[in-house]
Amino acid sequence: RSSQQGADSGDGSPSGAAAETPSSEDFSLSLLDTNLPTEAETELRSFIAKRLTKGALFEGMGNVASVGLSIPEYKVGCYYCRFQQENLLEMATLESDINAPEYVVCFLGGSEKEDTFRLELDKYVQSLKINLNLEQKTLETYINPYLRSWFENAICPIQRVVQLFQEKLAFLLHAALSYTPVEVKNADERTEKDISRFLAAASLQGLVQEGTMTSLCIAMTEEQHKSIIIDCSGPQPQLHNAGSNRFCEDWMHAFVNGAEGGNPFLFLQILENFKLKAIQDINNLKRFIRQAEMNHYALFKCYMFLKNCGSGDILLKIVKVEHAEMPEARNVVTVLEEFMRE
Repeated sequence: RSSQQGADSGDGSPSGAAAETPSSEDFSLSLLDTNLPTEAETELRSFIAKRLTKGALFEGMGNVASVGLSIPEYKVGCYYCRFQQENLLEMATLESDINAPEYVVCFLGGSEKEDTFRLELDKYVQSLKINLNLEQKTLETYINPYLRSWFENAICPIQRVVQLFQEKLAFLLHAALSYTPVEVKNADERTEKDISRFLAAASLQGLVQEGTMTSLCIAMTEEQHKSIIIDCSGPQPQLHNAGSNRFCEDWMHAFVNGAEGGNPFLFLQILENFKLKAIQDINNLKRFIRQAEMNHYALFKCYMFLKNCGSGDILLKIVKVEHAEMPEARNVVTVLEEFMRE
């Protein structure tokens, strides 16, 4: 183990740590920054120390656990991640005798639901790791404000997009599913980032074949008239060239209804369910297409499924790209396209 360890803690902020011995059990944690009361900070430090002793913290990979702290008087969800400063990590790799300092950052929330956003928080810590410079000036002007704004920046973007777009969210969902290019105009930096993150989170990237996504992106980019323009110059965003379907409109209502509770974790859960349903529909359609290669009744089932699922326009594009190299399946898709046009 490196000679220095670190821990960051706080209800939306960090605490840091350092040590002077290579033993995996004998080290000390020194505080860099926190907004926890002293007693709770000591309890959190003890929790992190136990995890370090067990070797349960891997570089750059966050964990979420329930931690009992005296303030508030119930268990809270704690995201914690061990990391080294980027340039020092490279030096330590080249020269094994360099003992680069290590840090642990902790973010505390009301429950273990932080696990829902673990990947987002990993990315948030990665950005901190790259920009970390512990000179006092940088600590006060960049590191501390960055750590204190973790909830707003890593957890709330989806919620902000839902509140901003309201009923127009259906157009964003449709753009994400169909990989339609989106151009944002007259928006501040945070709103532009929020929209970009929402589109990435709502897309099927990583859930369908990579080649399919690439082909879809190329096809949609070539259809220039399909590009969506979002103008944020007014109080409500204006969308041009936007499309939607019944599937996206139904899910939009789920988001808008969820907005009343104002729970950012609920929105991510709705988004995951939205993608899960889209994947199920794609798989069902592909199964029907395989059957339709030999059975005219199955072809009719394909057509009825596309007509009733509410997202036939997008599903047809996806299976068309996936079956481009399969002559029999391609013929089925061509027939379905003709039926849907009529």
